[in-house]
Amino acid sequence: METNKRKALVAAGWAVGDAADFLEMSEAERQLLDARAQMAAAVREARTISNLSQKELGKRLNTSQPRIAKIERAAPDVSLDQLIRAFVAAGGRLDVQSSSDNPKAAKRKSKTAAGKVAKRFILESSASK
Repeated sequence: METNKRKALVAAGWAVGDAADFLEMSEAERQLLDARAQMAAAVREARTISNLSQKELGKRLNTSQPRIAKIERAAPDVSLDQLIRAFVAAGGRLDVQSSSDNPKAAKRKSKTAAGKVAKRFILESSASK
């Protein structure tokens, strides 16, 4: 939304936000939603780079083309497990790193609540290697 329009709406007493604000989503829920959307986009990108049709990817996963379409748009009935399996089947590579793998991140880790180890998931398609 344009800044001027936003300011005018707020000045007129309207609340301005996004769908997550409207749904009163927590930060964890927002992050999960973002992760699902990014993963779905990564599946489509990996499939396209690998020159696979949705039907061909469906055969690799023993599922249907319409299910692949749902996976690529992160439909609510698609699990993270299905997104990850589709990404790998399409030629993507999933690399999970803990903050202890990164010295700078390890320093930050000591400042996190209860010293929890932060995880970072790196998605790579075959073209980004």
